[in-house]
Amino acid sequence: MAEGLSQAAALLRQASHAVVFTGAGISVESGIPPFRGPGGLWSRVDPSFIEIGRFLADPEGSWRRIKEIFYDFFGPVEAGRGGRARPNAAHFGIAALEAAGRVQAVITQNIDNLHQEAGSREVIEFHGNSRRLLCLECGRREEVRPERLAELPPYCPCGGLLKPDFIFFGEGIPELALKRSYQEASKADLFLIVGSSGEVQPACQIPVLAKSRGAKLVEINLRESNFTPISDVFLQGPATEIVGELVNKLGIK
Repeated sequence: MAEGLSQAAALLRQASHAVVFTGAGISVESGIPPFRGPGGLWSRVDPSFIEIGRFLADPEGSWRRIKEIFYDFFGPVEAGRGGRARPNAAHFGIAALEAAGRVQAVITQNIDNLHQEAGSREVIEFHGNSRRLLCLECGRREEVRPERLAELPPYCPCGGLLKPDFIFFGEGIPELALKRSYQEASKADLFLIVGSSGEVQPACQIPVLAKSRGAKLVEINLRESNFTPISDVFLQGPATEIVGELVNKLGIK
């Protein structure tokens, strides 16, 4: 592990354009369960309520389940914030790397807003953000507030149906997020993968593209993933611990 940490730190020092790519594993230590895999949320809950066709056919029924899972289960929505989940040391460490100029962008598969709350500025939300609502009629976006979820389904002032601003099953990746992710993968010389299993399409293609363009891959995961065979450095362990060690090795506070 010590050798791998030294190698990863050296790669970060040498990189001219480093990108962080995060998955559910980084937020587990903030109390947010993963959706897939053993013990994941979808192993206990039928996810069909966030299938776009079902949502449009029965917005009230889908919204009641959405509120229960994404807002009540993860913690009640507070004024001006999300639920009880808060950024952990890995989120803060990544924000510190960005502030120090060691990282140029964060591409996240997560919808929890924790990177932004930790201070990261260049965040590409590949799957959207659960802390925003999107009007399906006029395209207006607004922050989730307690009063907005008091009556379901919520509606926009224009009269349009509101949905959480994250990707449902049956929807495509937002065009801008997809474009920016491919741009970052094309110009990166280092990809730092944190807590992603590499199983979700098309997100898992992003680090692979970066690798094909010559980027080095540093992977931080609790266990081996689909990315491990192509990673240049694999650091096994909790994201909070390993990101913290990297930040320390780089002399960043």
